[in-house]
Amino acid sequence: MSDVYRSYTPAEKRQRAWLILRGTKQAAADAVDPKLDRKIERIDAIAAERGQREAAALIRQDEKAKAALAAAKAAERAARREDRTAAREARKQAEKRARATEQAIRRAGL
Repeated sequence: MSDVYRSYTPAEKRQRAWLILRGTKQAAADAVDPKLDRKIERIDAIAAERGQREAAALIRQDEKAKAALAAAKAAERAARREDRTAAREARKQAEKRARATEQAIRRAGL
């Protein structure tokens, strides 16, 4: 499997599958059109560029969430007794956000 993260749109997935099927049929007949490979490579390049941008955005979000979690933990430790419950809730929300970004990164396969 490729180590490049690609993000295909639904239309790109359909078109790529159709081109691969068409190429397979042509390969069986020993008459492969080189245009098919170029079209597939172009779709892959666009998806790889989009995937790179999305991966960078996910990593940035994860870093922000971890920084917010660290700040919330510090605020909870430094909070006075009457402010501690609000600080605890803020920390729990920051933990949820950090878990959500980590899960999104895992789902993306990064």
